[in-house]
Amino acid sequence: MAPELTSFPLIVGIVGATGTGKTALALSIARRFEGSIISADSMQVYKGMDIGTAKLSPSERLDVPHALIDVVPPNEHFSVA
Repeated sequence: MAPELTSFPLIVGIVGATGTGKTALALSIARRFEGSIISADSMQVYKGMDIGTAKLSPSERLDVPHALIDVVPPNEHFSVA
């Protein structure tokens, strides 16, 4: 017997070029489904790398939980591996 679809979490991946509205779409989806956002941006993981990364401000991240933003200092190596 196949499991019910509601027993699995909804996971959505949003990819695309810079400045195409990925963040706005992610926020909309997260709000609608009471979810969270996991950033996979290679530069947003670094603290203080705000210019050029289009990173949301801390106040803009208040209503939706975000992960992997401002995690490590820029002088520390970080890898997805």
